[in-house]
Amino acid sequence: MWYQFLNIFFFVFHTLFTLFNITGWLFRATRKWNLVTLSLTAFSWFVLGIWFGWGYCLCTDWHWDVRERLGYHDQQNSYIHFLLLQLTGINFNETLVNNVTLVVFLISVIMSIWLNIRDRKRKR
Repeated sequence: MWYQFLNIFFFVFHTLFTLFNITGWLFRATRKWNLVTLSLTAFSWFVLGIWFGWGYCLCTDWHWDVRERLGYHDQQNSYIHFLLLQLTGINFNETLVNNVTLVVFLISVIMSIWLNIRDRKRKR
């Protein structure tokens, strides 16, 4: 029962975290927090990724552990690929999904940094 709760929790939390990474820079009130979550994501992908593999995600790792204990044996390396498969039933090309994910992430980082700097300059 506990693992089923954690499975649902990770679906909700990780999906909302991802959506916030993508859209949080749009709203002035959330831009600073968006930069924090994007930084955490970058740290996981690119710093922890040095030891655990490029694009390593702590949330995905924990979620996969929970799902394995529930008897699921997910073959995806990417949470986004997994999520798209779960939501649509379509098994998109994993390389394509990873590339689009990276491009969207980079656009989000650029927009978040740019708008946070702009907001700070306007405050002065």
